[in-house]
Amino acid sequence: MIEISFAKLLVLALIALIVLGPEKLPVVARTAGALIRRVRGGWDTVRAEVERELEVEEIRRAAREVVAQKDAVQAELNATLNQVQDVARTVTADDPVVPVAIAHDEPALTQDAREPDAAAAELATAAAPTAAPADDLFASAVTSPTPGDTAASATVEPKHGSV
Repeated sequence: MIEISFAKLLVLALIALIVLGPEKLPVVARTAGALIRRVRGGWDTVRAEVERELEVEEIRRAAREVVAQKDAVQAELNATLNQVQDVARTVTADDPVVPVAIAHDEPALTQDAREPDAAAAELATAAAPTAAPADDLFASAVTSPTPGDTAASATVEPKHGSV
């Protein structure tokens, strides 16, 4: 901006007083002040509008970045889900005794990031105890009848912790 010192202002005021005279100088000074205020107000309005547009553009850019990150995370989750479902299908095809949730393609909530072969082996070993023989599950199947009971009224009780 133009640098005007106090000495230059005094020289300009003296020249204006000589040229305009003492009667017109206050009117011209008020008019010049009003024009300067209007120019500054317009400039401030333009500057504020440009700043708002820059903020809006920055917000839009940030929103685009967030959407891109969300899409990337969604794609990664879908790929992981597909891998888990493929492993579950492989396990169900190899071993007919698997948990029902895996057989119906429900997502496994506790699956971690191990290799698919290790996860399949773990699922197969987890499913193995469910195929235990019936006599192991019901060790105390028949209770001894009391003196008034008949053999047909004997009850079957499962072992604690096996069901």
